[in-house]
Amino acid sequence: MRVSIAALFTVLATTTSAIKISLDKLPDEAVVEAHHMREHAARKALAAAGIDPEQNSEEARRFLRAKKEENFFSQKAQLESFSLGQHEDIVIKDYQNAQYYGTVQVGTPGQSFKVIFDTGSSNLWVPVVGCTHCGIPIVAPKSKYDETKSSSYEEDGTPFDIVYGSGEVKGDFAVDSVNVGGMLVKEQRLGAITDAGGLGMAYTLGKFDGILGLGFTSISIDGATTVLENAISQGKMDQPVFAFYLGDNKDGELSIGAIDSSKYEGELHEVPLTSATYWQIEMDSVTVGGTTVASTAPAIVDSGTSLMTGPKKDVAKLAAMVGAKPNIMGEFTVDCSKVDSIPDFTFTIGGSDYTLTAEDVVIQSGGTCLFAFMPLDIPNNPLWILGDVFMRKYYTVFNYEKKTVSFAKAT
Repeated sequence: MRVSIAALFTVLATTTSAIKISLDKLPDEAVVEAHHMREHAARKALAAAGIDPEQNSEEARRFLRAKKEENFFSQKAQLESFSLGQHEDIVIKDYQNAQYYGTVQVGTPGQSFKVIFDTGSSNLWVPVVGCTHCGIPIVAPKSKYDETKSSSYEEDGTPFDIVYGSGEVKGDFAVDSVNVGGMLVKEQRLGAITDAGGLGMAYTLGKFDGILGLGFTSISIDGATTVLENAISQGKMDQPVFAFYLGDNKDGELSIGAIDSSKYEGELHEVPLTSATYWQIEMDSVTVGGTTVASTAPAIVDSGTSLMTGPKKDVAKLAAMVGAKPNIMGEFTVDCSKVDSIPDFTFTIGGSDYTLTAEDVVIQSGGTCLFAFMPLDIPNNPLWILGDVFMRKYYTVFNYEKKTVSFAKAT
């Protein structure tokens, strides 16, 4: 389905005002450095297990894959029946490559937190005073929520427990006001985190304090209404939309309540959701240099994932087609001298083609060229994730009321 709505959105953009939030971008160098840190940690784990990855590469991959799956599913008894949307307390990610974050305030007066605005989850959470595994003083400090200093705080006490790809984050629910770009959302249920150990070093050393989920309430922990759906019900948003502009090699911008027509060129093309849980759509196909790699594939448009992910067999096929080589963790790098020869990647969605070039799909720093696709197998659900690599190229509009996502070439 392809619907031109440029004229409609032009009217909206001129008659309504968007709340604009600046999004700081973590440099590509930091993403590549995180890749090297993960490889170092993996080699350390293998050495402790007495496995030489150079001599036993397949055994090493099996060991690391088993460790990852053990972390992911250790607290879930029904692995064989797992699928997206079934267990609302599981989020398929670990934020290890998260690049964009902005600032919100919680409480009265407002306490500031840097958060990842994440379309791939639905809860707001921040660490509390006394939180364990929440940063390192001086080296990597985190802002901490102190409910005793907020006059708008209300006790909730319901346990907050969320499982990410790397482990568990837990605490209790609290109720307080949240200020997003000057938009005050009252009586918002949020997670007051007492232990963020499940996110590991990705969180400890990360530039963000918490997560603000932009998915649907249907997948929110304990059915807590999301921040933006609360804002809509409280009449705080001119339109039930938000949009991401992720400037390439510069900071981005999140617009809430309206779109910014200066951030894209041509027409916006609207795609209906196949599921109002995550922002899930269906792709017609994925092709590389004209060769089809996947057809009729479900995908999530996810601002909280910097890279792109897909089923292991499909990503392996993509990598082979461009000469990318896996390391012991299954992440891929390419020979930097051959980047210019990588063919175009085309994602056909709703009848429209969205193309990524070699420059788009390779993150380069310090002589390392990281291939921006990672394998991710989800049982019973061969899903793709279109992360920031895709959203940098295409301005992306999310509509809560129409349950659609729209794309246009970013300026």
